[in-house]
Amino acid sequence: MDGLRAITRTFWIGGMWIIGIIVTPVLFSVLDRGTAGMVAGKLFSAIAWVGLVCGVFLLVDFIWRDGLRGVKSATFWLIIGMLLCTLINHFAVSPIIANLKLQMNQAAEGLFGGGFATWHAISSLIYLLQSLMALAYILRRDS
Repeated sequence: MDGLRAITRTFWIGGMWIIGIIVTPVLFSVLDRGTAGMVAGKLFSAIAWVGLVCGVFLLVDFIWRDGLRGVKSATFWLIIGMLLCTLINHFAVSPIIANLKLQMNQAAEGLFGGGFATWHAISSLIYLLQSLMALAYILRRDS
């Protein structure tokens, strides 16, 4: 079970970091903004689903190993926090961004640009918070 736990952490957190730190900046450096944004959006959506599956597995595994006393552990709350970030970004913020993108395509960018930039910044901050929680989770000995 330790091996499966390690693979799950690596797949979710490693994927998050690779997409956010390496892949997305490369996309925007070699593709036009529209194409890069579309591909990055698909990648962030894919890693969100990976995060939901892996996060639930890690949470169930943690509770299975530590029982209800695990609720007092920082590891438990880090997993919950990362899952919440995923849920908020994927099901609340991303649909708003997608809707604003549609509006931007149908009207002048200047009219809707501020809303898009604001929601994109909120999404980026949530992703950063999730990445920092992931770092804390990886560095814990009881994970």
